[in-house]
Amino acid sequence: MAFWYFGYGSNMNLASLAAKGVNPIASSRAALYGWRLRFNVAHFFTHEGGVGNIEPTSSTTDVVWGVLHYCNKSDLSLLDSAEAYGYGYDRTSVTVNSDGRLVEAVTYIGLESFLNDTCQPSQRYLKILIDGAFESKLPNHYIEALRETPILQPIPRDRYSPPPGPHLHFTADMLSRHPNCTALAGHVFDMSGARSHHDFLKQYFAGRDMTIYHLKRMHGTDGNATINSWNEGQLTPEQECYINDYLHAYHQEYRYCGTIETVHQVGGDHDAKASVMTAPSAPL
Repeated sequence: MAFWYFGYGSNMNLASLAAKGVNPIASSRAALYGWRLRFNVAHFFTHEGGVGNIEPTSSTTDVVWGVLHYCNKSDLSLLDSAEAYGYGYDRTSVTVNSDGRLVEAVTYIGLESFLNDTCQPSQRYLKILIDGAFESKLPNHYIEALRETPILQPIPRDRYSPPPGPHLHFTADMLSRHPNCTALAGHVFDMSGARSHHDFLKQYFAGRDMTIYHLKRMHGTDGNATINSWNEGQLTPEQECYINDYLHAYHQEYRYCGTIETVHQVGGDHDAKASVMTAPSAPL
C-alpha cells in the first residue's frame, strides 16, 4: 500500500532521495501552512552544522514549501532509517496543499535531544535543498529565501594524516568481523568510545566501509557515477576535500586503529586494489 510523504529538506531533491534508496512513484510541489522551516537539528558530525526541521507557528501565513512524494510501502522503513526515526527525528502526519488539493502526508520533525538553535546549515546541505526546490518549481521567493540562509562557514583543514605508531591493516572481511569498527577512504576507526549521539550510527557504520555512502550524499549525485569515480581514483578536488573533512570528523569522534585495502585513499600512500563496501540507508 502506497503512502504520501512530504519532504521539505534534502528529500525535496530526487537524486538525494534516490541515494537513500527511495524512488517515488510520483512527486509534486506542496505547501504546509502554519509551520516554519528551521535548520536546528544538529548533524551527527559537527562540521555539517544543522539540518532541516519544521516547527508549527500561530500564524497561517507562515508556510513551508516542499515536495509531496507518493511512495511505495517499502519506502517507509528506508525513510525511517534516513531520518533517524525515534532518535533524531519523530514521524508525524501533516496536511499539505498540493496545487489546491489537501493531502495527509507523513513527514519528520526534530526531537528535542538533537535541537540546537545556534546551528546553521552547511553549504553542501543547502545546495541540495536549493537544487530540489528549483527542480520541483517551488515559488521563486522561497528559493531566494533559501539562497539567503546564513551558512556554517567551513574550517580549512590540512590533508588528513593518521597518527604515528603501529596500526592494524584490515581486509574487508576483517572489518566485517569487527563490530565496533568502520572505515573511510582507506582508514579504519573504532566507534566503541564515541559520544552517545553516535550510538544510532553504529548499527549502520560498524563493520562497513562508508566511503561510497558519504560520496553519494555529497550533492545528491548519481550513485553509479560516484562509485565509478571512486573505484577509478578520479575524484574531483571538491570530492577530495569533502572526504578529507569527514576523515578529520571521524578522527575527532572515533579512535584511529588502522588502514584497509581500497582502490583510492585520501591521506597516506596505500593504494592496494580491493572493492569498497557500500552501506544501507542511514541518517542525515
